[in-house]
Amino acid sequence: MADATTLQYTAEHEWVLVEGDTATVGITAYAAEKLGDVVFVELPKVGSDVASGTVVGEIESTKSVGELFAPVNGTVAAANDAVVSDPSLVNSDPFGEGWLIKVAFTSLPTLMTYAEYSELVGE
Repeated sequence: MADATTLQYTAEHEWVLVEGDTATVGITAYAAEKLGDVVFVELPKVGSDVASGTVVGEIESTKSVGELFAPVNGTVAAANDAVVSDPSLVNSDPFGEGWLIKVAFTSLPTLMTYAEYSELVGE
């Protein structure tokens, strides 16, 4: 995937890679670290409509349960079945093989830059 510094971010700790009218979404390394060992991932079905700011999935770890929020409005174009089969990918490669969903978006809200996100999480 992309270098973390070139991605966009949400306050809910998702990263977004925009390519044309598709947004690839995952959780940040910071979020993955805070969650601990991820043991279960539930993602929306391909073809589902999602709205920015709404819960579209769940990420469970040995420590807690986290929610996956849609960062954009649109339709789920792909869900990463590899992460469902092997949730540890979220920890081992959050910006690559650990991506969660791809959304064909209809609108793109203002997202944070890497610098803004780093400031938010105190890195």
